[in-house]
Amino acid sequence: MSKHNIGKPLVFTFIPPERFLTSRWKNGRGVTHEIARHEENGAWVWRLSIAEVASDGPFSRFEGLARILTVIEGAGVNLHSPEGAIQARPLVPVHFSGSRAVDSRMVDGPIRDLNVIYDPARIVAAVEVLTGPCQHEVKVGPVGVLALFGQVAVAGRVLPVGVFALGSDGAIDLSDGAICLLVTLRDKALITLPPQDLSPPDATP
Repeated sequence: MSKHNIGKPLVFTFIPPERFLTSRWKNGRGVTHEIARHEENGAWVWRLSIAEVASDGPFSRFEGLARILTVIEGAGVNLHSPEGAIQARPLVPVHFSGSRAVDSRMVDGPIRDLNVIYDPARIVAAVEVLTGPCQHEVKVGPVGVLALFGQVAVAGRVLPVGVFALGSDGAIDLSDGAICLLVTLRDKALITLPPQDLSPPDATP
């Protein structure tokens, strides 16, 4: 298990920004900081990253995958495609297909965003904004937590702003006014369906 290829961690690991894997975009318009990813047979099951988007331009396409983008700094970005426009605004997660041809237009200058890219045939993914004071219990994983503001604690440890926690089975505590993003990645094969009533229908007239 490496810091950039994590499947199902059993405890929370804190990943500081200096451990992110950074790469510049070929078009020169941005930078991707990869936090973690899980692969099987050379294909992505999921990837978590933070992008710095400096100017307008096309997004990379990820055929067969799905995306959740959440702006964490800046005024936002409009994502234009033949299917229509998506308005991505601060702390409002937006979902779209990785196969979608997207051309981005900045609202008012550069942004930073958290990106969740995943295989929708394998994974049920969600991004939730948590605001303190609150406590959130995590029983399944993997989940990710990105502290954005104030005091956030994960499994009894303070999570500094900008640090990402990845793991499962613990409590997330936010002090008054604190903000974090909670990423949930659930394996569809492990999701238990509610029992079905297989009794015959009542034939009584």
